[in-house]
Amino acid sequence: MLLNFELIMEEEIFFEEEEQEKKKGPLKFILAVFLIFLIIVMIIPLYGIRIDPQPERIPSIEEVFVYENNDLMKETITLKTQEDFLHFFDPTDPLVKRTANKIVSIACSGEKICHAKAIYYFLRDNFDYISDPVNFEYVEKPQDMLFSGGGDCESGTLLMANLMEAVGIDSELVFIPNHAFLRIKLPEASKRYKQDQLWVYLDWTCKQCDFGEIPIGNLNQRMNYLGLY
Repeated sequence: MLLNFELIMEEEIFFEEEEQEKKKGPLKFILAVFLIFLIIVMIIPLYGIRIDPQPERIPSIEEVFVYENNDLMKETITLKTQEDFLHFFDPTDPLVKRTANKIVSIACSGEKICHAKAIYYFLRDNFDYISDPVNFEYVEKPQDMLFSGGGDCESGTLLMANLMEAVGIDSELVFIPNHAFLRIKLPEASKRYKQDQLWVYLDWTCKQCDFGEIPIGNLNQRMNYLGLY
């Protein structure tokens, strides 16, 4: 009788342990899934920061532009062809290089994608669109637009191109009927920013456009490109 009781107790203990193990199974699975989720949550933002860095803040014109008398334009150039815009292109100009360096050093930690975003948002957020005189194509040098704080589409696009090139980002002017904007060669950028495998299109006059966005109507226009080298 005692033996049978001990056997019964051992069987009950065995079944209780087996039931406990069965209960632990789903709990272990839930804990494993939760740990995997935590790892993903921690890794994805770090990975995203690495491949798609964002500017910490966009500086104002006053923070990056120091006016000197010899910075302003001393000549007027008559524009007859699109190639004449190249007279306004000089990313090695000390003021242009100094301004570009200040923008990206304030906004970023060294990534070229972040540099491009910082320069684009600097133009978009700090400069006003101002039309040219009637029947006259007036284009400011980058120094003049930095001084005035505004200009038309060509003037702002030239300034953005100079700043981009000053930090090593290849740029091309894009001309469509009655408008101009910029495209930059940035193969390392996310696909969501690019219209093709290499180029990111930027229109500083579109105040609602984020980096890599331009009005859809502009994309449907016939485009002429002007390389700066």
